[in-house]
Amino acid sequence: MTTMTLAKALNNGLRRAMEDDEKVLVMGEDVGTLGGVFRITDGLQKDFGDDRVIDTPLAESGIVGTAVGLAMRGYRPVVEIQFDGFVYPAYDQIVCQVAKLHYRSGGRIKMPMVIRIPFGGGIGAVEHHSESPEAQFVHTPGLKVVACSNPADAYGMIQQAIRSDDPVIFLEPKRLYYSVKGEVDETAVPAPLWQSRVVRPGTDATLVAYGPTVSTCLDAATVAAEEGRSIEVIDLRTLSPLDLVPVLESVRRTGRLVVVHEAHMTLGMGAEIAARVTEECFHSLESPVLRVGGYDTPYPPARIEESYLPDLDRVLDAVDRTFGF
Repeated sequence: MTTMTLAKALNNGLRRAMEDDEKVLVMGEDVGTLGGVFRITDGLQKDFGDDRVIDTPLAESGIVGTAVGLAMRGYRPVVEIQFDGFVYPAYDQIVCQVAKLHYRSGGRIKMPMVIRIPFGGGIGAVEHHSESPEAQFVHTPGLKVVACSNPADAYGMIQQAIRSDDPVIFLEPKRLYYSVKGEVDETAVPAPLWQSRVVRPGTDATLVAYGPTVSTCLDAATVAAEEGRSIEVIDLRTLSPLDLVPVLESVRRTGRLVVVHEAHMTLGMGAEIAARVTEECFHSLESPVLRVGGYDTPYPPARIEESYLPDLDRVLDAVDRTFGF
């Protein structure tokens, strides 16, 4: 077991994948010489060469389009999008090509590529550097979407995503890159990639989150425990396919659910989860499913972003409201 940051866990996971399969390539803006803007690919070009760790032009559509061709030829490209808001120039390639080629070809063409996207706010950056575009990719059939929230998951999930024959949007909570540390057993068999997980058991209410808001919900559960409430926290981990089995089981026991994410509330992941839980657990619910998320505005200036992001007080307020019905 080794203690490491989420950033280091991703770096080690990429390194391990490249050691295991020479068809794995890393490509993106500044991923080679610089090691990426967040240093996630630090040292990889030195160790694997510039034919496997490729610095690209500042052209996201061209990066993803090139990766499509490489994937069709049997390689496993790992594309880094430098910031979440920079993915939109590549959106046409992702939605029209990456997501559809396997289906369009009747299964003859596989698309084993990973698109890494640092996402979310909390780093004091401007718009286009602090966005949460996950729902747009979850809404696209043909893509798989996952989000890590801790170093152990980051290490295992990036390798599992690279081994997948389907295209994976891999979301990395940028504000957790260096702010959290955790134990990583690099010899352990990782949990299945497409499964949610209960990260804190509880009996009174359920909190569901993914990526950067998992730690917020765990903090909220700790504070709630001091007030005598037992809160269960579930880390979704996989957004598409969406594994709601642990969520449904939890809600049937607790009768209360709050979904927390940084993305805009309207048509966000919380809306889908609320609808499906209501369909499946209507008679178990003691209150409506509540959501805590970003507001329906463009991402705000850094000086007021803490008022935009879901925080401990907003999550605890939602938990309190579930007990008011």
